Amino acid sequence: MLGVVRLPRVFHCPPAPHIPFCPSSPRQPCRRLFLSVFEALVHFAHVSRSSVSQQGATSATTTTFLTALVFNGAVFAAEIIAFTLLRPYFKPIYEPRTVHLIENQRVKSFDGGLFSWPIALFKADYRDIERVNGPDAYLFVRFLRMMIRVLLPIWIISWAVLLPLTSVNNSVAGKTGLDRFTFGNVSPYNQPRYAGHLVCAYLFTFWIYWNIRREMSHFVTVRQLYLVDSKHSRSSQANTILVTGIPAKFQSEQALAQLYSHLPGGVKKVWLNRNLKDLPAVYNRRLSACNKLESAETNLIRTALKIRNKKLKGGEKVDDAYNDNPDQAERDIALAEKLVPKDKRPTHRLPPSFLPFSLPFVGEKLVMLSQNNRTRLQQMIDGNGGTSHEDLPVQTYPPLSSAFITFKKQIAAHMAHRMLTHHDPYRMADRYLEVSPQDVIWGNLAMNPYEKRVRKVISYAATAALIIFWAIPVAFVGIVSNIQGLCVRESWLAWLCKIPSPVIGIIQGILPAVLLAVLNMLLPIVLRMLGSFEGIPTRTGLELSLMTRFFIFQVIHSFLIVTLSSGIIAALPSILKNPSSIATLLASYLPQASTFFLTYIVLQGLSGVAGSFLSIVQLVLYYVKLVLLGSTPRSIYNIKFGPRTVAWGTLFPSITLLTVVTFGYSIISPIINGLSVAAFFLFYLLYKYLFLYQYTQPPQLDTGGLFFPRAIQHVFVGLYVQQVCLCALFFLAQNASGKQAAVPEGALMVVLILLTCGFLAVNYRRQDSRPILTEPVSGDAHASTSADASNGKQWKATKGDAVPDPDREGEEQELDDYYFQKLADGAPDYGFAHPAVSRPQRVVWIPDDSDAWANAGDDGAAEVEGGGRRRGLGPAEVEVNSSQGISATTEGTKMDSKGHLEVFEAPVDVE
Repeated sequence: MLGVVRLPRVFHCPPAPHIPFCPSSPRQPCRRLFLSVFEALVHFAHVSRSSVSQQGATSATTTTFLTALVFNGAVFAAEIIAFTLLRPYFKPIYEPRTVHLIENQRVKSFDGGLFSWPIALFKADYRDIERVNGPDAYLFVRFLRMMIRVLLPIWIISWAVLLPLTSVNNSVAGKTGLDRFTFGNVSPYNQPRYAGHLVCAYLFTFWIYWNIRREMSHFVTVRQLYLVDSKHSRSSQANTILVTGIPAKFQSEQALAQLYSHLPGGVKKVWLNRNLKDLPAVYNRRLSACNKLESAETNLIRTALKIRNKKLKGGEKVDDAYNDNPDQAERDIALAEKLVPKDKRPTHRLPPSFLPFSLPFVGEKLVMLSQNNRTRLQQMIDGNGGTSHEDLPVQTYPPLSSAFITFKKQIAAHMAHRMLTHHDPYRMADRYLEVSPQDVIWGNLAMNPYEKRVRKVISYAATAALIIFWAIPVAFVGIVSNIQGLCVRESWLAWLCKIPSPVIGIIQGILPAVLLAVLNMLLPIVLRMLGSFEGIPTRTGLELSLMTRFFIFQVIHSFLIVTLSSGIIAALPSILKNPSSIATLLASYLPQASTFFLTYIVLQGLSGVAGSFLSIVQLVLYYVKLVLLGSTPRSIYNIKFGPRTVAWGTLFPSITLLTVVTFGYSIISPIINGLSVAAFFLFYLLYKYLFLYQYTQPPQLDTGGLFFPRAIQHVFVGLYVQQVCLCALFFLAQNASGKQAAVPEGALMVVLILLTCGFLAVNYRRQDSRPILTEPVSGDAHASTSADASNGKQWKATKGDAVPDPDREGEEQELDDYYFQKLADGAPDYGFAHPAVSRPQRVVWIPDDSDAWANAGDDGAAEVEGGGRRRGLGPAEVEVNSSQGISATTEGTKMDSKGHLEVFEAPVDVE
């Protein structure tokens, strides 16, 4: 969301200057290519990547800033006006939570008027987000509020103190416009004024300390209340831990139950993960077969209606197969064959023998809903390739080194998560709390603990290499953007100059932006793959890992390299002329990049926020998907009412990067503070609206706010950047006689850095980000006894190995084969059993076309013999599928006489 920004034309980089470090020669193409790459690197130190556009970092001036402000202000106004006009008419896009089909996911409609909605949104209680979307979303919006509260007094004080301190009766040659308000504008004759910057640095830092401590205390309270909430604390998610690295001795349900039996209440059930071999692939093929069958059934019904409409239009008599008379002996399967000729029925191709999937125009072509192929499709949906249930017990599945352990009391799960379980290094050391079945990455549960450590080292080494060598593809994009100048300077690339000018314009103007957008899109994907390779067993854990990796990448490439490269490149000519002046020049030029970051804050706060409100791409894609992909009731339901979620691993770093940029320049360039207050305020309104009326965060994927303390750590990175930069600038500052004039200020900044390190250590020691429950431990703990842990024990695919539960002795135990227990509404809770061994066949959702057939002769264009009510093909197909053992239904969906689908209920099998 934050990655899409609009840049005005003034931010386009000028052509990269030629750097003649060595002469060119036709016999040295490799050397010239290296120099070209180096030029591109220098040039693309200013090119936008990730969420920051680095264009014009050194050339940004007051004029360009004002141009950006006006341009983005106009874009903001236009997009907000468009959103204001479109919002009341496109509720499925702008307020999908208010029209959701499932009642417990529906929220009250937004009561803002056509033009008064900003005031209504401002007055809306942000605390409702916790009820609607859970602690993760609530604490994200709370973080934005914290930043507004932090920056508001910083803005007022800095503008009242630092702006006149650097600009009044104080100037440095070459400093004009906004540069007059930066740290570098302090004259060598006015070095005592640096004391004002030092006092503000201390004042702002302690104010930030207080806010961090306050918000961390609130976080602990929110997390504690979330954990002990009556609804959550009774869920299997709250009472279960995932243990990995289990030694062979304990790889049985009985052994693990006995190991943890001394904890309060004991163990309720053990879910030992097993090597299911081909079962997951069979499960996926079954889901694919269900999708194919739903598509075929819908197309069959739509085709029958088209044929019927054509007959009615031509005045033909409708076949008596449309009637449903008591004396009608036609079988339902014959009904489809009568209504739709064989050559117009849906078809599919079998995969070639050498491939696991089908290809267009390759393989045998079959009519999907013929008698023979229905049987074959039924075997696929049956999920076992035609194997009878009586033969299942002969299949064995060896245990893996991980298990889910569900306790009778929540406090026992937290105690098991914290205690040392095994004496061997890394054995049973990785334990995960608050895990839900939807959150599990099943493929990462079989990893050896030592292999996992090695993979972790490799993963972070690859991340570091990616950060270091990311400049190579960016440099290539830079070369492409300057290809015309390159072909003039390099004779061996002279053929490029012969390409027609329109083609050159496309290559230089469009291709670099596309390539850069693709690189930015691929980066989070690659980082997620590295986290998955590391062996992280949960999706939320993967997002937490991505949050750290992506933030490091953002800070290095989007902030530090831009800042340092802009200062070094701006000072490079003077340094080459007078190398001894490098310290003074860097102290003067480093603050120059601040003007660029002002434009970045403006871009994100105006164009970024307004674009997210308008969501024009989402609006267009919504209707494109309905036209191109809305072919079945399930696909239409997913397009219209599928949950819209956010990726915390990329969203939080995009916001915390703004924090780092703001803190880094809050003293050096105080102008940024006011802009940041406005930007964070607009982001606060935006995400309050999105999390109240658009986004749906599944409770099973909520961490209880664990992203928040990591965001606070990112705030400390901003503090460190600010303090280290100020410390360096103080030590580099020189008076008129060429001597260091701000050494005391630099020394006091070193003290402030040490204070920040100490505050961070003390704060995170006193306020653990994962607080244990405060429920007292009962004294009825069971004593441990020896467990029957057979090393080579195999598990058969019959009844589940449930741990005896005294609380359920009087209950019916027949359901343990497939699921854990029944919920209050009667729905099955499959617990932590793998979907491949626990989930039944997904119900095939077929549209009900009975009304379309019932109205077949209303206009008198056709006569129907028999006098009975016309029978819909949808209900007939449900009966056909049911007779062959395939669960199907027409509930919640209809198709009218023109073949248009309508969905008015959620699928019966939605979880």
